[in-house]
Amino acid sequence: MPITLRSKSTQCLSTEIYEFDGRSAVLVKSSEKGSRLSVEDGLAFADAVRSARQKRIPFMAVFSTSGADPADGADAAFGWARAARELSLTSGVIPILIGVDGPLVSSVSLMLGLSDFNVFTTDSVAFVSGPHTIETYTGTQVEVDEIGAGNLHSSTTGVASVLVDDGEEIFDTFREFLSFFPNHVDELPPTLESSDIIERETPEAGELIPESATGSYDVREVIASLADDGDFFEVKEQWASNLVTGFARFGETPVGIVANQTQALAGSIDIPASQKGARFVALCDAFNIPLLTMVDTSGFLPGKDLEWRGMIRHGAQMAFAYARATVPRIGLILRKSYGGAYIVMDSRYMGNDVMYAWPSAEVAVMGAKGAVGILHRKSSPEEQEELVKEYEDKYLTPYPAAERGSITEVISPSETRTKIINSLWLLQSKKEKLRPRKHDNSPL
Repeated sequence: MPITLRSKSTQCLSTEIYEFDGRSAVLVKSSEKGSRLSVEDGLAFADAVRSARQKRIPFMAVFSTSGADPADGADAAFGWARAARELSLTSGVIPILIGVDGPLVSSVSLMLGLSDFNVFTTDSVAFVSGPHTIETYTGTQVEVDEIGAGNLHSSTTGVASVLVDDGEEIFDTFREFLSFFPNHVDELPPTLESSDIIERETPEAGELIPESATGSYDVREVIASLADDGDFFEVKEQWASNLVTGFARFGETPVGIVANQTQALAGSIDIPASQKGARFVALCDAFNIPLLTMVDTSGFLPGKDLEWRGMIRHGAQMAFAYARATVPRIGLILRKSYGGAYIVMDSRYMGNDVMYAWPSAEVAVMGAKGAVGILHRKSSPEEQEELVKEYEDKYLTPYPAAERGSITEVISPSETRTKIINSLWLLQSKKEKLRPRKHDNSPL
């Protein structure tokens, strides 16, 4: 039965049903680039979001607007407050996607913070307070690109999920993102037929890990070697690049991937990485997408500035997101898994379902040199060198952790793809519910 939508189009926004890949979504678009939005536009946007939620289909919006019309005075806030409320009520029910193809400024830009997925074009800009307002209040002169350019939101603020060249690519990216997602929370993600062999051996995945414990590598190459057809759709690639997030398929099943990237900050976790990981884990959990966490990190990034900015609060965000996730959760320790970072990267004690480790894995409170430096600080350099070797031999292997139950199984890199797929099959009937309560109090 075709989906119908009563038109809520205004002078500046049009609303329609967007058909793609045999599916449908509610789509709101700017009718004219750079136009100002009225109260009616805000109410029409809110109605479109509510309609998508009621129809249980994804919601899309593509904006190019100079913001709310000042001529409307306080009424402008009324319209977009309604829109913000509808987006909040819709969060986690259906996927919410917003594209920016030009300016998106003033209070309307806050809608981006309530979206699941934001695509910016390279010539787009988005900000809450513009150059004139900033100069008036602070005396600082800034250019538009300094506060809201698309590449800034892609690399610095984390608002942009993907950066593309033009408006047509926005829709291509929307479709690719939604290929991993169900229409709504009560559906499972769609599968995609693949000719990739389930039992395909993947020795090349292990060969990518350097022999040196401090050597770096691109974890995306490891992901590609394991996933169906080598396909990986990365999200927020340029922001918090020490943590990789994105989607792949294993045995035709969509999987959300969180992985430490040793090419940036040696894969350690800082505030942006924790925020990025927490948001991504919550998104996957909301839409029934299983999680694969690939671990190679020496811990949280140390630093006075990070502590002052609230590393404790923000570091807890990823732990909180994993702890309340009820989807199938598979972990794989590639190399280092130390200290607090081991906990927040979905350890067994956080509720992880299956934790694999390669023989190269090191699971400990900290590295050997750090541990010996604390435990035997009065020893001579020669003695410490010998103690480091003893510590490495005794503790920096996956087997003590496996004996304690922290690791489900030590596996070879060549069998990793098969193990992941078999685990997904075993966990496909997993049913887990959180204790009833009004709502949780997420660390912010």
